[in-house]
Amino acid sequence: MFRTALRNVLAHKARLLMTAFAVLLGVTFITGSLVYGDSLNRAAIAKVTDGYERIAISVTPDSPPNGSRKPAGIDTRTVTTLAKLPGVTVAAGRVDGFAAVADRDGKLIGHGQSFQGGNVAPGANGTDPAYQFTQGSSPTSNHTIALDETTAAKGDYHVDDTVRVGTKKGAASYTLSGVFRTDGTKLTHGGSLTLFNSTTAQRLFLEPGRYQRVELTAAPDTDVTQLLSRVESVLPQGTSAVTGARLAQIQANLATTESNTMSQILVGFAAVALLVATFLISNTFTMLVTRRTRELALMRAIGATRQQVRNILLAESLLVGAIASVAGLAAGTAVACLLQMLFASADTPAAPLVLTPGTVIISMLVGTLLPMLAAWLPIRRAMAIPPIAALSAAEHTPPARAGSLRTRLSAALTLTGTAAVLYGAVTTGKDARIVIGLGAALTLTGVIGFVPLLSRPFIALFQPLLTRLAPVHGDLASRNTVRDPRRTGATAAALAIALTLASGLSVLGASATQYLDRATTHALSADYLVQPADGGGLTPGTAAPLKGLPGTTFSLLNQSTGYRLAGTTSVLTGVDPATIGQLLRYDVVEGSLDCLAKNQIAVADFKAKQAGWHAGQTLPVERQNKERGSVTIGAIYQADEQSDLMPSITAPDSLVARYDSAPHTHAVLVTTDGGPSRAALAGISHALGDNPALAVLDQDSIRADHSRGIGEQLNVFYALLSMALAIAALGIANTLAMSALERRKEIGTLRALGLNRTGVTRMIRLEALLLGALGATLGTFMGIFLGWALGRTLEEAVVGYTLVLPWERLALGVLIALAGALVASLWPAHRAARVDIPAATTAH
Repeated sequence: MFRTALRNVLAHKARLLMTAFAVLLGVTFITGSLVYGDSLNRAAIAKVTDGYERIAISVTPDSPPNGSRKPAGIDTRTVTTLAKLPGVTVAAGRVDGFAAVADRDGKLIGHGQSFQGGNVAPGANGTDPAYQFTQGSSPTSNHTIALDETTAAKGDYHVDDTVRVGTKKGAASYTLSGVFRTDGTKLTHGGSLTLFNSTTAQRLFLEPGRYQRVELTAAPDTDVTQLLSRVESVLPQGTSAVTGARLAQIQANLATTESNTMSQILVGFAAVALLVATFLISNTFTMLVTRRTRELALMRAIGATRQQVRNILLAESLLVGAIASVAGLAAGTAVACLLQMLFASADTPAAPLVLTPGTVIISMLVGTLLPMLAAWLPIRRAMAIPPIAALSAAEHTPPARAGSLRTRLSAALTLTGTAAVLYGAVTTGKDARIVIGLGAALTLTGVIGFVPLLSRPFIALFQPLLTRLAPVHGDLASRNTVRDPRRTGATAAALAIALTLASGLSVLGASATQYLDRATTHALSADYLVQPADGGGLTPGTAAPLKGLPGTTFSLLNQSTGYRLAGTTSVLTGVDPATIGQLLRYDVVEGSLDCLAKNQIAVADFKAKQAGWHAGQTLPVERQNKERGSVTIGAIYQADEQSDLMPSITAPDSLVARYDSAPHTHAVLVTTDGGPSRAALAGISHALGDNPALAVLDQDSIRADHSRGIGEQLNVFYALLSMALAIAALGIANTLAMSALERRKEIGTLRALGLNRTGVTRMIRLEALLLGALGATLGTFMGIFLGWALGRTLEEAVVGYTLVLPWERLALGVLIALAGALVASLWPAHRAARVDIPAATTAH
């Protein structure tokens, strides 16, 4: 049987090529996902643990209790004591914080939240083991700095150049003393690192004479466990020590968790691609078995049992799968390399590819078992055909009937799944998304089995248009498409799955983007928002220079935490009562915003509803430092709970200052008499000291900043779904090729009757467009439905979220599907148009 299966594979190489290619694509995707995930995981671990091997022991102060006035950091005397311990070669006191570097045009160098500053801690030999200088030397005076080599190259800076650096304490110009390279513990990939001498770094980031941590370097052959015991014996109270190996393990665990999330997403999309490939493989085997019914019947007639026929066909699928899996394994490794290049960024540096034994085993198992499972139903169908019937018929695929068991089961699954999705969307309960997910799976499964029945009315809907545009070719294409509804349904279902996911993501993405746009800018009346480039807080006095800027109105947003109002944990945001009404749009529903001038507070409606408060109510106040008092609610206003700008409780600055001497300044709102302009932006930036650490954003910049993340994620997901679309397009090409092969005599007869090659090509292309339109239509409607249902689960928690249908993106998805179908038809149409008329019309 195995020899027979091998001969059949070799004899029908062209017929099995599509199946092998489908398996290859599926294995390529799963291998690429696993290899890329493992490589990403290893790269992340290498990045976050780079440099910890030189740290034997790290000493840090414990977190002080709430309300404690304990001095921050570790004093110089402790550092000196640690340096004298046996086995310690260097005790480097470290202090770091936020530092942003401007280029020669004053623009920020770097991205994200990775703008860092630190100090050089030279040892006895005058060098710091954490930094290797490639140009110049380390900074020694309070007016010099050093830059990492990447930042220096981006800013085109060289030794002795003047560099503008901004910190929480303001901006200043320094002389560049040197350029260095360092490891991952000091510099995040893609970020910037500025080194100061210890005195300057302590003044900018902490307190004079104190360090945030101490890194101990051990002498060779030193027992780290014994060294740790010696260190702990001399540490002051409130300070602890940990080995560098332990820190590296903690960082590796955190990095693994993050990279595993990305790996799971990739594997999820790989599963979708495999599901689509399953339809292609099953469809191919169905057509192959149908084409070989005479051959299989002859085997039965000469004595082969049903089990032997089944085993031969399964062996064929196993051979095809094994060969394609090996090729897919190689192709998947190449795809992983491509993914590294596509998704490479400063935060995810390229790393050597990791091909683990587990990946090889999984890929080979998927590639060999998938075609066997997909071929099981076609093989069972072939076994059920009696030898005599098979020998006397050319085709035995029964049409889909409305009353068949398959149709009834598909209808039941569709109705059950739709009901589950509607239930989850309407109830929006705790487990609504799980219910919707299960319902979506049932609905997709049911629709897949239901597509053959839907194909006839769908094609009938378009047939009049086709016959009007192309009377002969359109009529032939319509009839040929519904000749085998199951084949048509399986082909269209593969495309429908990919379009369902793409359309659903488009709906959710557009709705979320509109919500974020409204949440971030609807309440903003100010022209500009000033906030730190790292997204942290501003220091007191940052906005003071704006007082002297003509035509400018501003207010700080001073967030103060640790309050309990009438027993409810609360955050107060201090504002300027005289100007806040011009900077934020308060939709007051009770009371008046003038209450702020009377030292009262205004509360967001969602906060008042949660706590049961109302306007005019006086609440007892207790802060973490046990200071007590009372406040009166003077107004209730509408607000979005997810808004980054609109406070949940708005209070006058004077009230916040009574309880908190150092509130967290979240941002500064600024408006100018002439409105936003380049001159106004330049004036504000100059008044703030041309500080690269401060971002001055207009409303368009705020919108772009908040929506960028969603757009980038959607683009990644669309790129991943493109593999499923490619497999679906391959399925269309396969269906058309096999259909043209089965209709070879028919096409030859049409050619003999006068249908030219162009007519045959047009007929095949119209069939492809019908298949593409069927799959794209079903997928788009299901995607909108599921996108609406998932969006409903967000409406209750996310106030202001509404359904948005991105018609342009949905239409683009349909056009891409139709274009893919048209491209898929090129080769089958070319083959069909060049059929040999005499050979095709000869009776077989």
